[in-house]
Amino acid sequence: MKKIMVAGAGKIGSAIAALLGATRDYSVTVADASPAALAGIKTGPRVQRLALDIGNPAALRTALAGQYAVLSAAPFHLTTQIAEAAVAEGVHYLDLTEDVASTRRVKELAAAGARTALIPQCGLAPGFVSIVAAELCRRFDSLHSVRMRVGALPQFPSNALNYNLTWSTDGVINEYCEPCEAIVEGVLRQVPPLAEHEEFSLDGVTYEAFNTSGGLGTLCETLQGKVTHLNYKTIRYPGHAAIMKVLLNDLRLRERRHVLKDLLENALPVTLQDVVIVFVTVSGQREGRLMQETYAHKIYSQVVDGVLRSAIQVTTASGICAVLDLLAAGRLPARGFVRQEEIALGDFLANRFGKAYAEHPAERAAA
Repeated sequence: MKKIMVAGAGKIGSAIAALLGATRDYSVTVADASPAALAGIKTGPRVQRLALDIGNPAALRTALAGQYAVLSAAPFHLTTQIAEAAVAEGVHYLDLTEDVASTRRVKELAAAGARTALIPQCGLAPGFVSIVAAELCRRFDSLHSVRMRVGALPQFPSNALNYNLTWSTDGVINEYCEPCEAIVEGVLRQVPPLAEHEEFSLDGVTYEAFNTSGGLGTLCETLQGKVTHLNYKTIRYPGHAAIMKVLLNDLRLRERRHVLKDLLENALPVTLQDVVIVFVTVSGQREGRLMQETYAHKIYSQVVDGVLRSAIQVTTASGICAVLDLLAAGRLPARGFVRQEEIALGDFLANRFGKAYAEHPAERAAA
């Protein structure tokens, strides 16, 4: 039985602990600085709780000693500290971050001679969406464009933002504020967040999409020189981006993110009735013709071990748990930096956790 530490007892960390704890393959400890957060998580009896200041490097290293892996579900600003402690203790490291700077630091740690696997961006986006995009890309002789669209949305929007809190508030604000990577006309560029607005319809529902940071993961580096256009956009209901621009730009809350966080968390209720949308389109040459393939998938909230989990909890937690399983089974490199696009889609969907993403009537894959 492999010892696993989950760093962070929030929405996602608690779901990860519940999924892993329901198996007999992992001995799970959830670590968090908040005793209230630890007491509030809903997991089975085999999950242990540890009150720990993750921002304390010495205490973190002590807690990691003897662990097989640490799975970071902590706020993005703690990611690099957890990765550094994992490398120092010879522990495998997996995270969910969409923060570009954090992933850059993880790559540096791997290049400096890490003895274990460092696997960032194991959630939904980045994460599963990169696995899907890479699979579609492998079906072409040459690539023209890769367009990735992902959103976690309330099923029943009821406010002007058409949004409920389903994910880390810090993470949402960060991806709305930080520069975004893209490949435009074959050149790697930074493009502004909340820009390049578009609308599309899926299953009779109209959505908007716009640039946000971090969703591409490492695909820009992987596909540079191989694709003409590559971009990632977050999906929302129409009208959301315009209001966020007012808050961030006109009211200058970009410069006071703690104020915006307080406003959102006190005004927008959390919901478990959400839907995750994954929409990836790849075009390129195949057998002398310009062809296109699209992967479209919706995942809804589900009952997991008697507890209703939101769609974003299910998809994000299942993603990192599936990657851990593949690592433990020897299906992924056990040392160095591992990219999401190195994971085969078939292996992921066949995994006991990855099955949360498996086909259902809402999924369509069309050439």
